[in-house]
Amino acid sequence: MPRTVKAAPMDYSSIITSKRARFQLLEELMGQEGFFDDPKKAGELTREHRLLDMLLQNWDIYQKQLTELADSREMANSGDADFAALALAEIPQIEARLVDLEKAVQVAILPPDPLEGRDALVEVRAGTGGDEASLFAADLVRMYSRYAEAQGWRVETLESSPSEVGGFKEIVMKVSGEAVFRRLRYESGVHRVQRVPATEAQGRIHTSTATVAVLPEAEEVDFELRPDEVRIEVCRSSGAGGQGVNTTDSAVQVLHLPTGIIVRCQDGRSQIKNKEKALNILRARLLEKKQQEEAAKYSAHRRSLIGSGGREEKIRTYNYPQNRVTDHRIDLTLYSLDTFMEGRIGDMIDRLLASDLEERLAEAGLK
Repeated sequence: MPRTVKAAPMDYSSIITSKRARFQLLEELMGQEGFFDDPKKAGELTREHRLLDMLLQNWDIYQKQLTELADSREMANSGDADFAALALAEIPQIEARLVDLEKAVQVAILPPDPLEGRDALVEVRAGTGGDEASLFAADLVRMYSRYAEAQGWRVETLESSPSEVGGFKEIVMKVSGEAVFRRLRYESGVHRVQRVPATEAQGRIHTSTATVAVLPEAEEVDFELRPDEVRIEVCRSSGAGGQGVNTTDSAVQVLHLPTGIIVRCQDGRSQIKNKEKALNILRARLLEKKQQEEAAKYSAHRRSLIGSGGREEKIRTYNYPQNRVTDHRIDLTLYSLDTFMEGRIGDMIDRLLASDLEERLAEAGLK
């Protein structure tokens, strides 16, 4: 018996009609003189046009496949044995294509997250565990850097505080490229490691933690940093970094008076560059604060599925003796920690994205 495709949970026709009307309006706007006078707005509308075009193409193909499925089922019930055999062989292939096409249509119908396509600031901080925690933080930095390299992304260190044993007490990196925040956003949280430290003579397993925060890069239009709300101080750099850093008054500290958020940058020798980096980090943290306020409006069920993305949330355990990594939000365990730490984290990220997508579809009534 041929496998049957379940009926769609809702009628998409009215949604597609409105999307088609919007697509036609965008085509008219893009053809008008002066459309590109505002590059930012033109870019946003062009991207919307491209996404709508993909949605409508998938919808049209979906409709054709439904017709082909109906025809094949009719042929499968005909009296001609040869035609029936051909139809029975085609039905599973058509059904598989319909599943993929329906998912593509559903995803395209969902309201896009305006932050998904942005670059990201990745903050990694050593947690509990002393020197071992700082070494684990360095391992995570290496893992993300390797993954970014494989994706063709660019990584730039904005601020770092090395530990005496070669790890990091704290480091802030900017990761630039295609859909960076979309793919890294669910790395935010507490990462726990279980392993025997190199300094452990007894061979005992220690547990340490590091905290990761992935912030979308904020644009100047997101927040107006008024001069009277920001206090900028210049001071002498300190800590590891070489003689040039230690003898240059290039460190910049920025205090946002309304929130009390303080950002200090000293990695670069240029005072202007350090100020630019500090303001960049400040905007990202202010945007994070705004996101956290908006996240409080989400349903408790969705927050429990993937999590709130908060810095305090324990999300993953890295167990070296068993060569396993477990993500507690989706109950996924991989016995390939050695390659995972080399930056091969794409499968985990794909599973997190898929889980969140399923919940978004359910909340939107599309499942």
